[in-house]
Amino acid sequence: MRIGYTLMTEQAGPKDLVGYAAGAEKAGFDFEVMSDHYSPWLDEQGHSPYAWSVLGAVTQSTERVELMTFVTCPTMRYHPAVVAQKAATVQALSDGRFTLGLGAGENLNEHVVGRGWPPANVRHEMLAEAVQIIGGLFDGGYFNYKGDHFRVDSAKLWDLPEHRVPIAVAVSGSQSVTRFAPIADAMIAVEPDEALSREWDATKLGPPARKIAQLPVSWGEDRDAAVQRAHEQFRWFGGGWKVNAELPGPAGFAGATQFVKPEDVAAAIPCGPDVDQIVKQVGEFEAAGFTDLALIQIGGDQQEGFLRFAEDTLLPALRS
Repeated sequence: MRIGYTLMTEQAGPKDLVGYAAGAEKAGFDFEVMSDHYSPWLDEQGHSPYAWSVLGAVTQSTERVELMTFVTCPTMRYHPAVVAQKAATVQALSDGRFTLGLGAGENLNEHVVGRGWPPANVRHEMLAEAVQIIGGLFDGGYFNYKGDHFRVDSAKLWDLPEHRVPIAVAVSGSQSVTRFAPIADAMIAVEPDEALSREWDATKLGPPARKIAQLPVSWGEDRDAAVQRAHEQFRWFGGGWKVNAELPGPAGFAGATQFVKPEDVAAAIPCGPDVDQIVKQVGEFEAAGFTDLALIQIGGDQQEGFLRFAEDTLLPALRS
């Protein structure tokens, strides 16, 4: 299993994220993923710079690590033809280190363009069309498309990278696996669901595919402080994606999680200095068939300490 680091735009500004990217590469992480948000989940997180500008800078502050969006919604804030152009540019800047992670999005980020928020089945239809458009543009040449949700008129990517951009798609169940496994290169999910992994590989009808997940942790020498930080900034995580996709803003997430207790968060997220707890939860993803796992260190002011801990203790423990 490859271990990655999350550049979480909701909890750090653009310059800090570029610095953390370089630090994570130095610490020995295998890859880095970046969230693509217009808004943080909660006011306490306090940030949300434009991910694609930051990614451009990160391609120049790193040399080895793979980079990935985790994830971009290519249907409302961005037209899929524009996402294809951005992805091709980042791939060229990074010399082939970029994977385009896509998902059906959240109301939190997509409502800002004033188009409302469609139901889940429509969002998946839109995402499927977007993947077809992006793949068609990656093929090169002029591309036209007319679907139920999108049109593309004689578009062409003039700066195609030497290496085609792989596409990973976030899924949550059988319906999305059936739709996206045949047209994506890799799977993204947030829970260690072995059945989901097996179904993806069976539907894809080829060698076992890359399967990528994410795990939040709240490392810190003081466990009580780490639990409090996780509760303050990450209590939204417990709602599950079917809920998280629907709420319209930080106030909604604050209201929906007002009765979540610190001990509830600590039961789901490794908190404090105990490396064994993190190793145990990482092992659950490995046992479920995931090939890649990106860690999120909760707290924008905790990254440098976490990176030292990762280099000295965590990554050697995981790899042993």
